[in-house]
Amino acid sequence: MAEVSMCRRRSSSSLSPEEERILIKDIALAAEVKSKEGDTFFLITQRWWQHWIDYVNQEHPDVSEHRPAGIDNSDLIYDAAAAEDTVDIHDTLLEGRDYVLLPQQVWNQLHSWYGGGPTLPRRVISSGPSRSEMAVEVYPLRLQLLLFPKAARSTIRISKKETIGELHKRACEIFDLIPDQVCIWDFYGRKRHALMTDIDKTLDDANIQMDQDILVEVLSLDNGGLSASKGASRSHNTELAQSQSLTSVKELDTAYGTTGVSTRGSSGGLTGLQNLGNTCFMNSAIQCLVHTPEFARYFREDYHQEINWENTLGMRGELALAFGELLRKLWAPGRTPVAPRPFKTKLARFAPQFSGYNQHDSQELLAFLLDGLHEDLNRVKQKPYIKSKDADGRPDEEVADEYWANHIARNDSIIVDVCQGQYKSTLVCPICNKVSVTFDPFMYLSLPLQSTTTRTMTVTVFTCNGSALPSTYTVTVPKQGRCRDLIQALSNASSVKHSERLLLVEIQNHMIQRFLEDPLILLSTIKDDDHLAAYKVPKFVKNTKYLQLIHRRKDQGSSDDQITSGWLPYGTPLLLSIPCDDEITRGDIQKMVHTMLSPMLRTESLDHTDISGVSSAIAASNPAGNLGEACTDSAISNSMNNEMTSSKPVKSLELPLQLVDESNACIDLSVGEEKAITLPSASSSSILVYADWSQKLLDKYHTHYLENLPEVFKYGPVTKKARTEPLSLYTCLEAFLREEPLVPEDMWYCPQCKERRQASKKLDLWRLPEVLVIHLKRFLYSRSMKHKLETFVSFPIHDFDLTNYIAHKSNAGHQLYELYALTNHYGNMGSGHYTAHIKLLDENRWYSFDDSHISPINEDDVKSAAAYVLFYRRVKSEDSFVGNGDLSCGGDNKVVSQK
Repeated sequence: MAEVSMCRRRSSSSLSPEEERILIKDIALAAEVKSKEGDTFFLITQRWWQHWIDYVNQEHPDVSEHRPAGIDNSDLIYDAAAAEDTVDIHDTLLEGRDYVLLPQQVWNQLHSWYGGGPTLPRRVISSGPSRSEMAVEVYPLRLQLLLFPKAARSTIRISKKETIGELHKRACEIFDLIPDQVCIWDFYGRKRHALMTDIDKTLDDANIQMDQDILVEVLSLDNGGLSASKGASRSHNTELAQSQSLTSVKELDTAYGTTGVSTRGSSGGLTGLQNLGNTCFMNSAIQCLVHTPEFARYFREDYHQEINWENTLGMRGELALAFGELLRKLWAPGRTPVAPRPFKTKLARFAPQFSGYNQHDSQELLAFLLDGLHEDLNRVKQKPYIKSKDADGRPDEEVADEYWANHIARNDSIIVDVCQGQYKSTLVCPICNKVSVTFDPFMYLSLPLQSTTTRTMTVTVFTCNGSALPSTYTVTVPKQGRCRDLIQALSNASSVKHSERLLLVEIQNHMIQRFLEDPLILLSTIKDDDHLAAYKVPKFVKNTKYLQLIHRRKDQGSSDDQITSGWLPYGTPLLLSIPCDDEITRGDIQKMVHTMLSPMLRTESLDHTDISGVSSAIAASNPAGNLGEACTDSAISNSMNNEMTSSKPVKSLELPLQLVDESNACIDLSVGEEKAITLPSASSSSILVYADWSQKLLDKYHTHYLENLPEVFKYGPVTKKARTEPLSLYTCLEAFLREEPLVPEDMWYCPQCKERRQASKKLDLWRLPEVLVIHLKRFLYSRSMKHKLETFVSFPIHDFDLTNYIAHKSNAGHQLYELYALTNHYGNMGSGHYTAHIKLLDENRWYSFDDSHISPINEDDVKSAAAYVLFYRRVKSEDSFVGNGDLSCGGDNKVVSQK
């Protein structure tokens, strides 16, 4: 005590920050060398530790006012007022973020200097397959002791490395019981699973889980039974406990709602996988496959006779052998985590993309594993060549069966038996209406998160050569896409010719705010209330400038004889590409403007020869915004153009146009039509021309095309339900099955047209597998962009009904599925983390598999926005099960919902 007091006095008076730092460093290094199992480490709040680190590393030591106050661990615990021996830390703490672990010697020294608390000691335990790895048990088991028949309870913390004998001892101490009159039960899920009699067995080896119940049963001594003395033997006690358990079950049900005795964990399945370094993506996928009952049974039996040693498409059986060996380890008794190094070595050999220790996509690994295992276990040794036939009007059932028989003739394995289904693919040529129907196999369904992966954008397209009226198009583009995606969609919708391209601009206050010429501009920079216009311009013409035609009209407060003042911007600008190599006169500009405006000229104005063509652009599309009216307007425009062409040339009067020169002076283009204009310098890409609209001219044109340029996206009234309803898995499936045109990069060769066509494609589910794997496409990839969607998808756990989505209507019975496993992805793409949620069907209980850590979870916690790959099993019943009866799992075929 004298030494401690001296240290405390010296630290406050004479120890400098540098001396504290050196002393603690020396103590820590010495403690690290001597660290062993059973040592004690102490939690200290990261906030206080960082304060002390900053203090001892300061450049100017004469700042004692910054010295930390006493250690305050209150932010790590639930109840700061609790006694130190009963304090409990928060369940979601992370090392390095919330706390730091200090060796006992370091803690003692810091605590002697600064005091404070509470003290949070934790033991070092052995872990790993060889039990040679050391780890600090930050979260000891938290168990609830339930006393029977008195119905008392108590919660304790105990290390998973403690023995059953120590648990028995502590239970007797807590409830003040005579040890020889007490037995304890593994009471997981409020069921008596096993009588815990092996006093030397650790709680970890006994498969005791965090937050589970332990039944503490006081044995009856009635009817001249066992004496209450401590001399009674344990073996006699065990016999008594087992015999009395048969008669006390009914009483137990009344006290704690139990349902009798079962054998939990007898078949294994609660073994974790060590993280070898960013291998959580592999661990999560493997656990889901390992806990697929059909695979678990298959690989625990003798599957070697089915290995295809000669298949050049496979891995000569090596992948199947490595997976089978790993599966058997994970289903072996005990719960020591397995290090999957041999399997990863084989994986890296056959799939180099998964070598090293970088993070990868678990779905990509899953796809490789399913395909690789199939080829290694393919029962077909020599694949026959079979040429697929087109449907040619035959019944779908006949064609589908033919395709499936052809597929099975080349592909026949446990993977096909369990995981492969069939969908109907229909392609329709947009030119000749040729219909092609095929029936293709699938291993999993990749469903888009439709409501968040795309957005609709409305843009008005202008053709400024006088050939057509403007039209408005609403197109669907990737939400995280770029301008090139929008331009491509608009080009397809507006039938841009090979010799044309679209120039996209943003309009603000009736002026061009910015040119969106960079194809890599993110669409996220364009807001829904922005206004966009696109102009068709020549594609291959070099050395050009853009003529911007800005419309103006009279301010209502100005008189008609005002020319240079009182004019306000109006409508949407027009834009025309003009060559710089040719001489351009003022008259040429007037003719160009007249040509641009000609589709909007009212028909009755054509009978007059005193029309003044004015520079106005077609800035808006049809007000109704639908393509039907746009087509009608185009027809009107074409008929007007034909009428103008066939009649006598219209005599144009001088146009009220003003050119803005480089000094920002306005030049009246109606004076001196033969004079050549001076084009702006190379630094400017546009020629600005104002067109001033008088009321007389407004009456001679359909000027509504200049007005009301639509917003990129117009929000309509949204119901409360639509605002609050989450994205449904059914909605994602419907988006996957929806008919849509092929992307330009994936054009279909029409056998009738003998050309590649952008056909429409429609998918339908035809044959469903026993295990349906569904991939939610959370990751978006492109050449320059990677993005993760954090959308919450509401997916059913029970009764996933696909009956109405099956095109094969003669397939009788309900198509019902139950969720039994899923992988989760947390965080962003580069540094995220994968886990798995898996239901052990024999226990009817969900577990979280987080690498080597396994813990029970409630069914309500299965759903989250992290869900990535879902595993469903067909609900087998007399009226819904079709096919592969020999693959059904033992026991009750229908999964019962956990209450």
